[in-house]
Amino acid sequence: MLHHLTKFGRRACGAVACGLFLLGCAWPASAQAPRKPGDYPLTADSLPQPGVPAGRLEGPFEFRSQVIAGTVRRYWVFVPAQYTGAVPAHVLVFQDGQRATNPTGSLRVPQVLENLVHKGEIPVTIGIFVTPGNKSEAYPDNLGMRNPDHRAEEYDALTDRYARFVIDELLPEVGKRYKLSTDPTERAIGGTSSGAIAAFTVAWQRPDAFRNVISMIGSYTSIGYRPATATEPMQPGGDLYPTLIRKGPIKPLRIFLQDGSNDLDNEHGHWFLANQQMLAALNYANSNADKLKAPGPRYEVLHVWGDGAHSDQHGGALLPDILRWLWPVPRR
Repeated sequence: MLHHLTKFGRRACGAVACGLFLLGCAWPASAQAPRKPGDYPLTADSLPQPGVPAGRLEGPFEFRSQVIAGTVRRYWVFVPAQYTGAVPAHVLVFQDGQRATNPTGSLRVPQVLENLVHKGEIPVTIGIFVTPGNKSEAYPDNLGMRNPDHRAEEYDALTDRYARFVIDELLPEVGKRYKLSTDPTERAIGGTSSGAIAAFTVAWQRPDAFRNVISMIGSYTSIGYRPATATEPMQPGGDLYPTLIRKGPIKPLRIFLQDGSNDLDNEHGHWFLANQQMLAALNYANSNADKLKAPGPRYEVLHVWGDGAHSDQHGGALLPDILRWLWPVPRR
């Protein structure tokens, strides 16, 4: 694990972040202008490259969930040119699919998959990009990159409902057309902001299905909190996760955390502090298990803190290295 941490920090320095614990680093001397906080340019791995065979981005497809009744959503499927169907593909599920697939956005996940699969730096991976649900008969055409109206109810809840949608409905739907791996170590789920906590919740609830988490500017705050009423019990928010991690058994998860020191601070919580609490809880769980000589798994965690705000920019710049870390391919 130390090898991966050192390697990741070296590769990131100068391009996106300086090491794992610093909030920023000096811009290269050759740069024309001083670096501004939160400025994390994309690398070549996120841009179209000559000679790289193009994959297919299929969709958007509309999907009406039975698990999350009364909602409609859209999803896209990215299929790399190298996919043949001879063997099951690795799987990456990414939330807020309308932004994750935006070819001019900060994430550009299909382009990253296309480049890294071509170079043999990650296995052949099919990307599944899904929006939150909208409470309507059809998905609104005028939403663009904005959030559907059922996002918070799905993404910020700590129940297993969203996990059941992804695992019992979405994956089987895509699996009708493509051969997807059922090995949880060959599946990753990710997102940004509330999409990040949704991804973590899926893996937390169902490590038998997903064991890799990509969390960017994660909303481990009280957005999902609902006070008790005369008919309903209190619903916790994501700020409960550090407690659950510290006091519960360790789950076999591999987790990447990214956030920036200028992230949000509002009535729901302080995002950067919340992400640091997540990291501290994961590290405590590991060290306590080691102290007790407890058998079983340990959390594998990599984090990069920056100086960005509540933006996908830093996470998007890191994404190629995140995927290399999740699924390292042995050098030939």
